[in-house]
Amino acid sequence: MAAAATSQRPEAAVAGEAATPQWAPPTHGLARAAAGMGDSEDVPVRPLCKPRGICSRAYFLVLMVFVHLYLGNVLALLLFVHYSNGDENTDPGPQRSAQSPGPAPTLGPLTRLEGIKVGHERKVQLVTDRKHFIRTLSLKPLLFEIPGFLSDEECRLIIYLAQMKGLQRSQILPTEEYEEAMSTLQVLAQTRLGNGRWMTPENIQEMYSAIKADPDGDGVLSLQEFSNMDLRDFHKYMRSHKAESSELVRNSHHTWLYQGEGAHHVMRAIRQRVLHLTRLSPEIVEFSEPLQVVRYGEGGHYHAHVDSGPVYPETICSHTKLIANESVPFETSCRYMTVLFYLNNVTGGGETVFPVADNRTYDEMSLIQDDVDLRDTRRHCDKGNLRIKPRQGTAVFWYNYLPDGQGWVGEVDDYSLHGGCLVTRGTKWIANNWINVDPSRARQALFQQEMARLAREGGADSQPEWALDRAYRDTHVEL
Repeated sequence: MAAAATSQRPEAAVAGEAATPQWAPPTHGLARAAAGMGDSEDVPVRPLCKPRGICSRAYFLVLMVFVHLYLGNVLALLLFVHYSNGDENTDPGPQRSAQSPGPAPTLGPLTRLEGIKVGHERKVQLVTDRKHFIRTLSLKPLLFEIPGFLSDEECRLIIYLAQMKGLQRSQILPTEEYEEAMSTLQVLAQTRLGNGRWMTPENIQEMYSAIKADPDGDGVLSLQEFSNMDLRDFHKYMRSHKAESSELVRNSHHTWLYQGEGAHHVMRAIRQRVLHLTRLSPEIVEFSEPLQVVRYGEGGHYHAHVDSGPVYPETICSHTKLIANESVPFETSCRYMTVLFYLNNVTGGGETVFPVADNRTYDEMSLIQDDVDLRDTRRHCDKGNLRIKPRQGTAVFWYNYLPDGQGWVGEVDDYSLHGGCLVTRGTKWIANNWINVDPSRARQALFQQEMARLAREGGADSQPEWALDRAYRDTHVEL
């Protein structure tokens, strides 16, 4: 190729290029510059190199050197970052542990047993040494019964542990200070918060008459009559009529027993059994409330109520409120499921009543008709649709929420209204396992993530409020 290109050039050019190296400057130019000659504008200056000659290769070489240096620096930086991250993973250090948690994982759908029909039975394996049968009691709410869920020994142990820890009154009697602090009229037939007294229709009529709040005597306060009423008369009347235990919404004593890591082995076994029964994720069950143990003495009762509060934007769940870090005016219990255990046989009364179970429709106003309040478990338990007699070791469980159609929590199931009938003879012992689920899927995921982190860092001490129970982890009871 070079020979062909040369043959096409003029002969003078060939001779000149052969006598002078390509990279050598013209000799006459150098000589004139050395001799100090004047202006050389009249002398043509030959370029140092031809545009398409060796000069382009030099620039290419320089460019390649810079490219190699750049790539070398990038590679060195990547290696540095890689080994630095490796060191942090092996030794988290205080700075890494203080970083904010990553995005909460997406939670899968909540499992929900099918009721099929009332009376339907299915066999389940909850423990290795025996079979259990689940029987459907109602479809509204979705309610089941499991005879023999607990053994007699387990029931006696739970009662014993509760007595060792000590029980407190479930609802405190109103004091004068409490009565004076009431700033609004609170004449309610029932309150879920448990800080009011139960007022029967007769009680309300008696109060209306005493404070002259119902001039026409029709038994109902109109808006005008209500606005004319002096609240000071109401407070004075309430202070003059001290509430008895039988007048409270709930008349019982209760305590809480820890079931997490480090608890008594029987308490752990019961929680694992509940986990298998509900078929929910271990995180949901393990991070739910501890076991509540309740004692109803003779005359004890619990008027009809629901275990979970309504789902409103203005409310937040008790178990996720600290994690959510949101400011809302109301707090409520978010209990997806209730698992209730009967710990003894009751001599008289003490049934669990579901006043409107499997009603065709639900209307809150229809709960009180002809002076019969279906929520009043002291006087009208026999008028409820479904009553369950306490039998030692039997468990009943139901769902407090309807499904939302996307595998999560929907609205509160109004048919889950239930209560504890009056104990007419003897003592009634029960226990409750509530399974907490936030209607907000994102808040529940964040709660589980944070609880898992605390459990890893704190171990058995991550829930110190229940630490007292760990003193009984090896207790053996012969009763």
